[in-house]
Amino acid sequence: MDGEKMDIQNIEATIEAVLFAMGESVEVDKIALAINHDVDTTKKIVHNMMDKYDAADRGIKIIELENSFQLCTKAEFYENLIKVASQPRKYTLTDVLLETLSIIAYKQPITKSEIEKIRGVSCEHAVSKLVEYGLVVEVGRLDAPGRPMLFGTTESFLRSFGVQSIEELPVINADVLENFKEEAEFEIEADKTEQMSLDV
Repeated sequence: MDGEKMDIQNIEATIEAVLFAMGESVEVDKIALAINHDVDTTKKIVHNMMDKYDAADRGIKIIELENSFQLCTKAEFYENLIKVASQPRKYTLTDVLLETLSIIAYKQPITKSEIEKIRGVSCEHAVSKLVEYGLVVEVGRLDAPGRPMLFGTTESFLRSFGVQSIEELPVINADVLENFKEEAEFEIEADKTEQMSLDV
């Protein structure tokens, strides 16, 4: 029994070392390779480690993404971290950015022109900001004239919104997308009104 326990301890230590050394999400099959176990067994071991980390009230935790795991600090220690490290990048998601991000998340892969058809206004600035924030990335090009870029969400998006995969996002209906378009049209009218007042 003692030998078995020690074996498990070594396995968990190996997984911890791999996750720490990589500094980013590590695919479960690579973790399995490192500990010489199959994927299903590896997942069970990592899930058990996640429970142990939470129960021990440690400053770090393991999070699960679509098909990978990552070792990271807990959000509640942010204020302590910035005292000794460069301040982690924080960003503000405006309504426009949230709407654009939602469309990309639910419709990906998607082009800018397809986003604009849904919102009814240019999305150039919004997409650029989302790419800058690391929430959206180019995932390919559409096989069509001009070969426009296709965009999709990133692992940072999953981490930020607390989901393991796109499949976990709540179902969105057509009414919500229609609301996006109505709000975009309102933005256009508001901008026109503001411009007219400035011209006067």
